[in-house]
Amino acid sequence: MNDHPCIEAMLSRASVRRYKPAVPADDVIEAVALAGRQAPFATQSYSVLLSREPERHPFNAPLYFIVCVDFHKFDRIMQRRGWKPVLNDLFRFLLGAQDAAYCAQNMVQAAEALGMGTCFIGFVPMQAKALRERWKLPSRVFPLVGLTMGYPDETPPPRPRFPLSFTLFEGRYPDFTDEQLDEAACVMDEGYLAQDYYRKLNAMIKLPEGMDETFDLDNYSWTEHICRKIGLWAADPAELLRQFEACGFELTTPRSDLEDTPADES
Repeated sequence: MNDHPCIEAMLSRASVRRYKPAVPADDVIEAVALAGRQAPFATQSYSVLLSREPERHPFNAPLYFIVCVDFHKFDRIMQRRGWKPVLNDLFRFLLGAQDAAYCAQNMVQAAEALGMGTCFIGFVPMQAKALRERWKLPSRVFPLVGLTMGYPDETPPPRPRFPLSFTLFEGRYPDFTDEQLDEAACVMDEGYLAQDYYRKLNAMIKLPEGMDETFDLDNYSWTEHICRKIGLWAADPAELLRQFEACGFELTTPRSDLEDTPADES
């Protein structure tokens, strides 16, 4: 079954970080946007921003999309029908994030079917306040993920993944042994080392003063890299919550406790 064209394309996908300068034609961009629009949804609580200024984009990609969770539009519809939102922002945001993620993934598949490459940019939520100012976003719109797109100027191999036995469970969630955990980590680490991934990027995260370094680029790989991200960064959620609040989202406050705010306030 893996040789089915659709499955083969998914299994061979890799993020592209080098692009040719050619800008995709408008009908190509429209096809990608239409494919995103046709993704499954809960409430269609998303919007997509598009920039064609490669000098401002990650990797100087010709196209840069930002997929947003968007309550603004439907809050306006509710207002016109005499309704006020009661559903708490946290749960509603999770539904909106699902909508946005489905849309973004459809866009990736469409782009690659049309000969383009893509790369998700996950740091976008920490730039929400700045992006809100740049794009003049109204309240209740939150930039969730970036997506670079264009014709690739490289052909990177697919990156390793955990074994399927480590991600697909039937009947119950397994009690992993230490050996199984080590085996899964080893699959990832050996795969990335074989591709010389972190050496090429020179992407080894430095340890803080007082911690002894036991890795170098000969053995530093995916598991250690992710351990350092999760084990060293952003212990306090306050800054991220400020990004949400700047965009009009109150994830920790019941809707009944919020002051009335015009739905179209920017």
